[in-house]
Amino acid sequence: IDVSATSVKSGMLKSVAAAISTSLDDLPGAPRTQVGFLTYDESVHYYSLKSGLANPQMLVVADLVELFVPAPDDLLVNLQESREVVDIFLQNLPSMFENNNNEAACLGPALKAAFTVTKHIGGKMCVFQSVLPTLGDGALTPRENNQIMGTPDEVKLLRPSVNWYKDTAIEFSRAQISLDMFLFPRAYIDVASLSELPKVTAGTLHTYPGFNHEVDGPRFESELSRALTQTTAFEAVMRIRCTRGMRINNFYGNFFVRGTDLLALPNCTSDSVFAFDLVHDEPNVTSSVVTVQSALLYTSSEGERRIRVVTQAIPVSTVGSEVIQSVDSDTVAALLAKQALDISMKSNLDNARVKLQQVCADLIRASKEGDKPRTVSGYAAPPMQQHHQSDDENKPIPENLKLLPLYTLGLMKNVAFRGGTDVHPDERVHAMHRLLNMSVTDSKHFVYPRMFSLHDMCASAGLPSNSEPSSEDDEIVAGPDRIELPRVLNLTIDRLTSDGIFLLDNGVDMYLWVGRSSDPALLNSLFGTNSLEGIDMSQVKLFTSGNDFASRLNAIVTSLRENDTQQSLVAKVIIVREGDHGLESRFFWHLIEDRASFNGGTYSYSDFMQFVESSGSKGGMPPAGGPPGAPRGMPPPGPPGAPGGAPAQPPQYMGSQPPSINQGPPPSNQMRGPPPPGPPPGQQQYGAPPPGPPSSGPPSSGPPMRMGPPSGGPPPPGPPSYGQQHVQYGAPPGPPQGQMGHRGPPGPPPPGQYGGPPPPGPPSGGMPPPPQFRR
Repeated sequence: IDVSATSVKSGMLKSVAAAISTSLDDLPGAPRTQVGFLTYDESVHYYSLKSGLANPQMLVVADLVELFVPAPDDLLVNLQESREVVDIFLQNLPSMFENNNNEAACLGPALKAAFTVTKHIGGKMCVFQSVLPTLGDGALTPRENNQIMGTPDEVKLLRPSVNWYKDTAIEFSRAQISLDMFLFPRAYIDVASLSELPKVTAGTLHTYPGFNHEVDGPRFESELSRALTQTTAFEAVMRIRCTRGMRINNFYGNFFVRGTDLLALPNCTSDSVFAFDLVHDEPNVTSSVVTVQSALLYTSSEGERRIRVVTQAIPVSTVGSEVIQSVDSDTVAALLAKQALDISMKSNLDNARVKLQQVCADLIRASKEGDKPRTVSGYAAPPMQQHHQSDDENKPIPENLKLLPLYTLGLMKNVAFRGGTDVHPDERVHAMHRLLNMSVTDSKHFVYPRMFSLHDMCASAGLPSNSEPSSEDDEIVAGPDRIELPRVLNLTIDRLTSDGIFLLDNGVDMYLWVGRSSDPALLNSLFGTNSLEGIDMSQVKLFTSGNDFASRLNAIVTSLRENDTQQSLVAKVIIVREGDHGLESRFFWHLIEDRASFNGGTYSYSDFMQFVESSGSKGGMPPAGGPPGAPRGMPPPGPPGAPGGAPAQPPQYMGSQPPSINQGPPPSNQMRGPPPPGPPPGQQQYGAPPPGPPSSGPPSSGPPMRMGPPSGGPPPPGPPSYGQQHVQYGAPPGPPQGQMGHRGPPGPPPPGQYGGPPPPGPPSGGMPPPPQFRR
């Protein structure tokens, strides 16, 4: 536990002590459970917890070079025998260091000391860190560089700066020690380097920027309690095998690979997620089914050695359309996310976004081509009946793939992949780590959050449902009590109204957006005030009871974090007032159906659907830049990111002469990516502009109008100009430059309007709505 001054002031020690105290009775392995505690700042502090002591004994070792472990037999003790001493230690921990002025922390030496104490038995280690470790082994230096934010070189900040943490993690894995890391940064803390510890040891990573005990404490304490008390498999190894003719190619998740295919998992829980690629190893598969089998060998908390085998037989087909019909969009999107994360770390974020577009377009095109001859994993598939390409253009996207473009667009605009200069590297690495270890359902909600309309929710919303359980329950009810959820809206600013209150949940963060013209009665029910104008939002507290509306909202918020286990999580609800540009810009990140102002994301859902429809049938390549016809780097017209109350502005070039591509470099305050390299001779350029923007209503059946330069044309002249916006971690970001800064402050909009009235029916552009919108 980091006990530097930062940890003390934030209240982190108080939350850590409270969560551990409430979890002691439920720790796995009783009555054999052993526990130990170690604190550190500029020196390492051991604690003798030997049973029979009136108080724990603190032993300080200040020599970080010649570190030694005093009284090794009394540092890791049987919890049942030493329970009284452990309770006294946890009671005293918050006040023990209240006068500590040391700002530094020696994480590396503390890890070595903890390893020495626990290596003979293994288990779970939890690390709580508030500052950048700068002393002893594993010392890190600040390496923030705003000059490379939003450029291909940004990936350097997403990779570890030293190998010490990965090498240490491998030693931990060999000793069967899994490490869960909880970070509480108030400034740069180099999550990229520290995250190697949980990644290699099959642990978890949690970050709480700008941690405050009152605001963030309940959520952190629930997540720590869950990590400590959930059923755990220890000393586990897993291997995945498949039928001859196929092979397992890549693994995704938190683990260390022994040999070529044995995953070492010091800890494994029901939250552990592992993905893999299944590829052809031979031209023909002779059997009628492909069998995939995983075997997990582990030790239970009772000390029993067990094996769990899961086997699945998958039918084999020579007909491409049958394979396409079997595709599950949610699962494909989750796997694509993990593959793109791998690409982003090996090359850069631009290539990861391009890969997402390419796979989506290829899959849609394959679904329209039906049984046309193709290659699979490098081998030619058996030829089928005569194929006419003209038939492809009029084919609709199959029902099971209609949401794949939406999820792909959501991935490209997700904090893990989005471009621009307003994502702090620590925040991005944390999002990448979470996405890598998310299940299919969690990944879907993280990529395409659910936004609920609260001000007009029906009388039964927030109450237990009386309906019979069905397959669509995930979108209608939540939690073990089957709490009925309000109406779900698609993620566009057009759905927001100034007289409305909306809840957005991506499974990690929750935002409550409150319009400036909201009903005073509802505001009074939720916050105890008739208006939020002119109020310090840091002092606003959300009521959870006392009236019907607050109680039902609390039931909805709670149910979205509950599951079938006993360790339910507590949500932190971030209140966003209309017009608060800092928090609103973060909220608008999630409105993925609107245009975003970063290279590769400046098209809306309708733009992207038109691209998928056209390139899917014609074999075109995905766009590398902004909306069709727009110069690269040009800020998108209208929201998201527009000041609160500003109406959506239509593109100025729609229906008129497209802007010239030879306008010279954009102003320095506009974010843009590097121009693409020219294509090799004789090759189609990857990243050629797609057809022009759609008109309102369904796309016309005529040939699409080409806007902008030919596909092989040169990039705009002038060197790339990247934004120099400083990103402050642990505080809400300001509006991205070039996005909101070019407009003056708007006046208050008419009541009930926020970017225009919400359009009736499904989203515009002729694309299908997600299933939750079809009710």
